[in-house]
Amino acid sequence: MLRGSRTLDYDFHLPPEQIAQAPAPRRDESRLMVVHRATGAIEHMRFGDIAGLIPPGDLLVVNRTRVFRARLLGTRDSGAPAEVLLLKRVGDGERWEAMVSPGGKLKPGRRVHIAPGFDVTIESVSERRTRIVRLECDGDATELIERHGHIPLPPYIERSDAAEDAERYQTVYARERGSVAAPTAGLHFTPELLERLEAQGVERADVLLHVGAGTFKPVEVEDPSQHTMHEEWFEITPEAATAAERLRARGGKLWAVGTTSVRALETAARGNVVAPTSGETRIFIRPPYEWKVVDHLVTNFHLPRSTLLMLVAAFAGYDLTMHAYETAVREGYRFYSYGDAMVVV
Repeated sequence: MLRGSRTLDYDFHLPPEQIAQAPAPRRDESRLMVVHRATGAIEHMRFGDIAGLIPPGDLLVVNRTRVFRARLLGTRDSGAPAEVLLLKRVGDGERWEAMVSPGGKLKPGRRVHIAPGFDVTIESVSERRTRIVRLECDGDATELIERHGHIPLPPYIERSDAAEDAERYQTVYARERGSVAAPTAGLHFTPELLERLEAQGVERADVLLHVGAGTFKPVEVEDPSQHTMHEEWFEITPEAATAAERLRARGGKLWAVGTTSVRALETAARGNVVAPTSGETRIFIRPPYEWKVVDHLVTNFHLPRSTLLMLVAAFAGYDLTMHAYETAVREGYRFYSYGDAMVVV
């Protein structure tokens, strides 16, 4: 059996102290591991050094999604605490798919009181064992979610959200509200770094993929091909597709920032052409995979047994990816959402 074809091939040991609990003092001061596919060489830099790696005429593709305050904390009728994590709107009005806690107590018909004039009613259990809930609001629901909701930090960050998370768990180019997790590779970019790249002739295109909670779900089956991939909504605008077309015409390279940008681009690819597209994607990129449009990948360090780690292995090669992760552990890199970055060239 080929290495990298089983889920257990993607296990690795990570000391708990290397799971970043807070962002670096400055976005672009995080560390950057540079992984060279052609030679297998690994270099160690700071993220701000990435400007020296991307030549004029290349295209940087980023995900413009914006994280919303999807985590609602409240109380049940009994006064006991409860939590509702909004995932996505269902149909018209204020019906949402959500994850709830405690799941055994929040049966259909139960209510969670978030704030005066803001309640959540559990309507039904979905096929995926999530809940369909209805927001009952005195006023605009979007405004109340942003006022009373919390930043949905990942489960491995073992603290409550703080004031700085409202800014740092968001890319500087975030625009369209809809994600329950940040496209974390983009967290390292600053406005100054983006301006520097533009000044040296690097073009930028925005795509959109709203990140769902399924991004944290490990692959639990032994054969990854049997894993049910979560769906996420994405959009490639005509402007982004045209930028990719111009890039190919001039012979430049496409740098995808994050696995979310990769999933949007590769879903929309028709051969080596990016087509304007929108809809749900369930694309599961894992070895072996025939790449269509992505030439270089900027990413963070991902969870064991995750679909994201498998995507990186499909791009860099299984052996080189796992060697890079072993190196990152040995060299003290910080892992996961607020951690350090890797660029595969």
